[in-house]
Amino acid sequence: MQVRLATLADVPAIMALVRRVVPLMRAAGNLQWDDVYPNAEVFSRDVQLEQLWVAELEGHIAGVAAITIDQEPAYAAVGWDINELAIVVHRLAVDPAFQGRGVAVALMQQAEVVARQRGTRILRVDTNTNNAATQRMFPKLGYQFAGEISLPFRPGLRFLCYEKRLP
Repeated sequence: MQVRLATLADVPAIMALVRRVVPLMRAAGNLQWDDVYPNAEVFSRDVQLEQLWVAELEGHIAGVAAITIDQEPAYAAVGWDINELAIVVHRLAVDPAFQGRGVAVALMQQAEVVARQRGTRILRVDTNTNNAATQRMFPKLGYQFAGEISLPFRPGLRFLCYEKRLP
């Protein structure tokens, strides 16, 4: 598996991956993503900011994650200092054809690499309360549950916040 920065040429394949993932998310009760978000413009912006990473397996984009410093103001509700530099993972998705093969773990490990490169020991992530897979994965990777929030751009949904501090 190769994890690399995404390019604008990857965006169509990333959108195809999202179109395969969203119906499965929704069927599981996870309404975090839909036909509107995330979209090609969001991923293109991530590429331009050099914060979108893809994991390739067998010549295909198997997963994607935005590894950013963008913290939601709502994170303060769980006691986090949002003015403190932290690496935050957003828009993490794995193609259903590649699930169970360590793709999400590889992308989360890339976030740790980026954190060290940026000189921070703090990693943060949030996930929908109905995303059972990430709720199992984050603690296994050393993330601690910090609390639950709501996000203004996703009314009616609740999100669980997790943080990891590197040694």
